[in-house]
Amino acid sequence: MSLENTSFESLNLDPSILRALQEAGYVNPTPIQAQAIPEVLAGHDLMASAQTGTGKTAAFTLPALNLLATPHPSKSRGPRILVLTPTRELAGQVNDAARKYGKFIRARTVSIVGGMPYPLQNKLLSQPLDILVATPGRLLDHMERGRIDMSRLQMLILDEADRMLDMGFMPDVERICNALPAERQTLLFSATLDGNIGNIARQILRNPKTIQVAAQKEKHANIEQRLHFVDDMNHKNKLLEHLLIGAEVNQAIVFTSTKRHADLLAEDLYAAGHKTAALHGDMTQGARNRTLTKLRHGDVRVLVATDVAARGIDVHGITHVINYDLPKFAEDYVHRIGRTGRAGNMGIAVSFASHADRYQVRKIEQFTGQRIEPTVIEGFEPKRPAPRMDGPGERPRSGKKPGGGYKGRSQGAQGYRGDNQNRSANPGQSFGDRNAAGNRQDAGRGNGPFSAQKRNEGGRSNSATAGGVSVKTAAKAARLDATRRPRTFG
Repeated sequence: MSLENTSFESLNLDPSILRALQEAGYVNPTPIQAQAIPEVLAGHDLMASAQTGTGKTAAFTLPALNLLATPHPSKSRGPRILVLTPTRELAGQVNDAARKYGKFIRARTVSIVGGMPYPLQNKLLSQPLDILVATPGRLLDHMERGRIDMSRLQMLILDEADRMLDMGFMPDVERICNALPAERQTLLFSATLDGNIGNIARQILRNPKTIQVAAQKEKHANIEQRLHFVDDMNHKNKLLEHLLIGAEVNQAIVFTSTKRHADLLAEDLYAAGHKTAALHGDMTQGARNRTLTKLRHGDVRVLVATDVAARGIDVHGITHVINYDLPKFAEDYVHRIGRTGRAGNMGIAVSFASHADRYQVRKIEQFTGQRIEPTVIEGFEPKRPAPRMDGPGERPRSGKKPGGGYKGRSQGAQGYRGDNQNRSANPGQSFGDRNAAGNRQDAGRGNGPFSAQKRNEGGRSNSATAGGVSVKTAAKAARLDATRRPRTFG
């Protein structure tokens, strides 16, 4: 039977799972699901590679739930399925999928991740559970304290194993694997199966079946990729403002290089009138969950994020991904732009680059096997022509780091002074030139929904100055001001 003619009914899944799939509106499996599910149901270990957005979460969730349809002879409270993920966001996505597809099996699912209080997790782990979704570090903490009984574990799933390797989690993963029953089924999903991932797979899997779907160098046919060369930070800010006010933007994710840059840019975009929030690793889990909920509900139109959000966010309303700063690693570019163009929708990925970034652009093109054509917007032309990208990559000279992260509002004080001076329909009021607006300079500094959320949730305080105003000082003024007048979101 060809993959095109495969249906979920033909995969021998339990009727209760088929019922949940039908209720969710799913009829035909994706290629990774059609290939992986039969191998897992047959009891084989599996190592699989699939492009982000191909439905790989369901590829392991559905056969795992099918295992739960048969009662286990042991009455232990411990999990039968363990899923390890590199990030809290991805753990939440897997947890939601397990509950969605296992609603009629009544599978008991628990998520254990860093950033959540231990007492609550201790209470969850003291109750019977079937599926445990966890990040490696927090899970190992609980295992070392004897709070989890793994005696009846039947299946271990490593989701996005390449990311766990990049983040340094593999020593913890190996310790966890050594503490699990030897007689188990192990599934490994990764963006690539080359190099160290292949070596690790051979250590923890037994005679695995290998599946590779949608190789990394396949083009994102439904994502239009654009590259804008910028002269300086003011030019970059002007371009960002121009893109974000476009009618074609429904929701956008703007990626920055650091957490602090995400904070500053989110606050400044909020001050410019955008419904903005930030997402990064210094925020508590509760704050991150609320931010993602607002994004899904449309209350946040522009999410400013670090690469912690590059994987695990699945919001169909995201039409644009903007690389304000290029990613450090070329493979992260693939996962960033994969946040748009999901579920068959069209998406647009825009990258800003300086001339010093051309080597990094070249690495991205080599990794994806796809050229990203430089684009120029009328009225926002760079003063320097785009560098040639068809030759071998050229490393930046004198050890200077390519590009540069967002430095705060003061960078845009004078606006962009290119050949065309009329770059804004409302000079002095746009994001890239708002210091000319007088008292608007401090509007939103520590006063936006992101800033309040971060402090209220116990997030790390940032006392660095930006635009000559301390975030802490502005926050105090904002709280006093909030008692005198109502404040609206966006």
